[in-house]
Amino acid sequence: MSTDIRPSLGLRPVINVSGTMTSLGASIVVPEAISAMASILPHFVEINDLQRKASAVIARLTGGEAGFVTASCSAGISLAVAGAITGNNLLAIEKLPDVVPEKNEVLVQMGHVVSYGAPVDQAIRLAGGKAVLVGQATSTHRFHMENAITDKTAAAVYVVSHHVVDYGLLNLKEFVEIAHAKGVPVIVDAASEYDLKIFLEQGADIALYSGHKFLGGPTSGIVAGRKELVRHAFLQNMGIGRGMKVGKESIFGVMAALEAWENRDHAGIRERETGYLNLWKRTLDGRPGLTALIEPDPTNNPLDRLRLIVDPDQAHITAWDLADALAKGSPPIIVRDHEVEHRYFYLDPCNLHPGEETIVAERLAQELDKARASNEIIATPIENRSRHRFDGALRWPD
Repeated sequence: MSTDIRPSLGLRPVINVSGTMTSLGASIVVPEAISAMASILPHFVEINDLQRKASAVIARLTGGEAGFVTASCSAGISLAVAGAITGNNLLAIEKLPDVVPEKNEVLVQMGHVVSYGAPVDQAIRLAGGKAVLVGQATSTHRFHMENAITDKTAAAVYVVSHHVVDYGLLNLKEFVEIAHAKGVPVIVDAASEYDLKIFLEQGADIALYSGHKFLGGPTSGIVAGRKELVRHAFLQNMGIGRGMKVGKESIFGVMAALEAWENRDHAGIRERETGYLNLWKRTLDGRPGLTALIEPDPTNNPLDRLRLIVDPDQAHITAWDLADALAKGSPPIIVRDHEVEHRYFYLDPCNLHPGEETIVAERLAQELDKARASNEIIATPIENRSRHRFDGALRWPD
């Protein structure tokens, strides 16, 4: 008997080879977190005391002095920025996003102002912060940041993501060095990162993680770092953080996911994922117009992805049309297509149930065979993707 609830809800049974994407539900929640959430849901707890318990677990796993659980990593950016602005001033916390006195400037490298589904700088502005963009999109030098710091600078935000420009910018150690020389705390957005300790070890004052991506916990964010700054961020739950609150089940679920992370067979998971990648590469190798490359993660997470480069003249289909065909077919396969205009997309192996890797290979072969049998190259204008990207959202819920 199938345990898949999606058909009964009228939802498409998608297979996710895009990655830990919020729009797809982020990740497969680990059994330990599911069990923990079920066990605490029937009971009342004092939330602040449960957060104290979570703080101890977060501190142990991240190397920080303290931590807490919030609604998401995006919420964590806003709370950490707000804490840097208000400190422990309870009246200032209630008045946000109005800021008095106006020490609310937050530095962020221009090449880090990306969208993770919403703009990074919006998370800063929600907290009453004024985002000060440092350098240019592909070039930040020390003098850019040193001269951007003023007596109005409250914090500096550093973003670790596959979306950011990955050359020509200040690395985290240098970013921290410049900020700390003038007494400015550094907040690192490490939403989808595997290493829970490296950013605090490199000098960040606060590191922010998603609880629901690689950790496999419930939808949540983790704030970790220096106790005083974490406390100031936590106090925002009496202000803007009220709309970013989490329940007892999310807090306890994150605690369980963190503890499961300590015992996870990371090497075994990596070996299994490598097997998936090799299967897909064997499926694609030798097909006209296709180049399949296994590549490491750009932010140094310990995982690889398969990049599929498509020559439409030979494959008879563009990369974006192939991605769309996979998404529209049965079962739907959702690929990592954020760079598809460059004629490639990625297959990410980290969110598959056993057996789905074979279905992905079969669907790839099916769509490629169909394209090769076409008398004409399947090539819709790439501009159509931009023109119609938000059509569904603008019609929602219809």
